[in-house]
Amino acid sequence: MTIKLNYLKKTSSKLSTNLVLFCNEKFSISTLKKYLINTEFTYINDLLKKFDLKKNLFIFEVNSKKKIVLVSIKNNLKNSDVENLGAEFYKIVNHGKNSEYLIISDSIVGEHDNFLGHFLHGIKLKSYEFKKYKTKKNTRLISINITGNKNKPSVQSQIKFKALEEGTFFARDLVSEPGNILHPDEYAKRLNSLKKDGLKVNIYDEKKLKKLGMHALLGVGQGSVRGSYLVTLEWNGVKNNSKPLAFVGKGVCFDTGGYSLKPAKFMEDMTYDMAGSATVVGLMKNFALRKAKINAVGVVGLVENMVSGNAQRPGDIVKSYSGKTIEILNTDAEGRLVLADALTFTEKKFKPKFIVDLATLTGAIIVCLGSEYAGLFSNDDKLSKQIFNAGEKVEEKVWRMPLHKNYDKLMNSKNADVQNINYVGGAGSTTAAQFLQRFILNNTPWAHLDIAGMAFSKYGGALNSGGATGFGVRLLNKLVEENYE
Repeated sequence: MTIKLNYLKKTSSKLSTNLVLFCNEKFSISTLKKYLINTEFTYINDLLKKFDLKKNLFIFEVNSKKKIVLVSIKNNLKNSDVENLGAEFYKIVNHGKNSEYLIISDSIVGEHDNFLGHFLHGIKLKSYEFKKYKTKKNTRLISINITGNKNKPSVQSQIKFKALEEGTFFARDLVSEPGNILHPDEYAKRLNSLKKDGLKVNIYDEKKLKKLGMHALLGVGQGSVRGSYLVTLEWNGVKNNSKPLAFVGKGVCFDTGGYSLKPAKFMEDMTYDMAGSATVVGLMKNFALRKAKINAVGVVGLVENMVSGNAQRPGDIVKSYSGKTIEILNTDAEGRLVLADALTFTEKKFKPKFIVDLATLTGAIIVCLGSEYAGLFSNDDKLSKQIFNAGEKVEEKVWRMPLHKNYDKLMNSKNADVQNINYVGGAGSTTAAQFLQRFILNNTPWAHLDIAGMAFSKYGGALNSGGATGFGVRLLNKLVEENYE
């Protein structure tokens, strides 16, 4: 299914096509009379008197060939509210055969900044589908034409929305791919193709990683016939030598749990254990497409956690890139091993202004926060507040969880510097974050987002129709846009 947007010149005021019109929260349509023929106006006005007007949208079939969608614009709408309106509009028109709608932008009421841009953005985000492997393709087309002299989004605004959509969709595509297709070798190739968007891409293969001493990351992938990689994506949007903003993602392309084997039920979902890396990649693509006025780097560790004669064993001890040794008590606590090397490498090589990492790290965060909030852990109050506020604005919400030195005793190993899991019990997400914090060596402002409950949706959300959500792309774009550009 395809959404096609067209901006038209002024058209006739009395229109025979499907119309989208806007009114105030009381559904007063007196100002819309010029766009309707008299019988349509009377019909809609009479029906509205009988309706419960708590809804935001109504669709009226005025005859067999024409529909009129009425959208209520309430007072004090946030941008996210307007995007949700667009998504709601998409839901009610997404059925049947090809269809065409005309939005009359001059009918928009109120003083909301860039209402139409956010409304269309919501439509596009909601329309995403991953149907690549369906043999019967959905060729349906919804054409949305926009006319009117007012409220048209600026060219720059359109570029920003399109970049954000493409970045989000790229992240969703990556998460949606099956494990036999998007293994680490293929993933690295796809990232290399982002050079065409203006990103500088460096791929560190196993030979280079061994030379660097990244044995925590390599240990996770050693049981797979596929390679293991660390990939850096750099965007230089300003010519000065300012410190880059750094984003690090866990890219476990498939996670069996290794010898600490996961239950068979729902293991097929472990294709999305690379969602943290997909968010980083989608975010960096977005920065490049919209020519963001920042310097930024994305770092992703790409591995496959498999069972084989060469796989890592419980009880193994590995030396991380930082020099710290790690005792592997549970091979299913693998994402933190990938991130440990990636975090230290990012801090040492790029000396960033801050580091934000994202990972589907623990099931415990789902027990705690469900699928409404990502867990936020940080060593910096300012960065935490900025991320929280950005999440509220785009409705990709986070909730700050505690870090404290007293949790360290749960991760101290008798045989190495640190163990990779807390076997005492409790605080599963916090102790995982506490583990990661040990690999931030120079007190760089750092935040960890545990997105295990947010990366994939069985039932769909406000701006996605189920499946991969691309959570974090819009959140971190807003963080950067409001605080660092």
